[in-house]
Amino acid sequence: MTERDSHHRHPGVPVTVVMPTYNEAANLPRMAELVLGLPVDGLHLKIVDDSSPDGTGRLAEELAEKYNWDGRRRMSVLHRTEKDGLGRAYVAGMSAALEEGAAYVVQMDADGSHPAEAVPRMLGTAVASGVGLVVGSRYVEGGSLDEDWGMHRVLLSRFANRYARTVLGTKIRDITAGFNLWSAATLRDIDLATLDSAGYSFQVELKYKAVRAGHSAVEIPIRFEERTEGVSKMTLKTQLESAVVPIRLRLKHR
Repeated sequence: MTERDSHHRHPGVPVTVVMPTYNEAANLPRMAELVLGLPVDGLHLKIVDDSSPDGTGRLAEELAEKYNWDGRRRMSVLHRTEKDGLGRAYVAGMSAALEEGAAYVVQMDADGSHPAEAVPRMLGTAVASGVGLVVGSRYVEGGSLDEDWGMHRVLLSRFANRYARTVLGTKIRDITAGFNLWSAATLRDIDLATLDSAGYSFQVELKYKAVRAGHSAVEIPIRFEERTEGVSKMTLKTQLESAVVPIRLRLKHR
């Protein structure tokens, strides 16, 4: 069965891809084309732009006009005036998606590192199994990292995952993954407004709270690509936050 066939057993399921951006003008046109070209009925792309100096927000509005021409609202833009972390951007976009009636919400980076073609497979898995979370995983069988990743980045990523999994006692192998599909019910149970993490550790906190709330997770393998345009937003501050958050979560929920 193809990905298209698998999804069309559930036509019209409202799915919103939430994509935060900051200075991603070079990547956004290609990403919008890839996402909105997927064989998924009811798919909507929501850009969450943190007032990018390079004009990403303005470009996103122009792309929305292009893709909404047929009367279907396929793309929208949420403009934020404050750049206060990836986690806060995701909370804003995911909350808006839930308010607009999304049954599933996908987290996806704008830099091209996440394979858009995996979204139909993630959706099919969620609908068929009834799980609340599908993780696009680098660290299950069949998953992989771009060969352009330096050894230090590979080791850091693997260590971060092992560290968070050990501290939190979770079986999710890629708990730091940023490419995830959530059911609306799971996100509502978590209560996005209660999340503490502002940076990349948001990914860990969200998964941990979902599992604690009784929701099951399935991981499917993906290939994680290196960005071809722009620069990474990972800073020393976000790395330090990622080290502290698992301990804080474990102490809080003992």
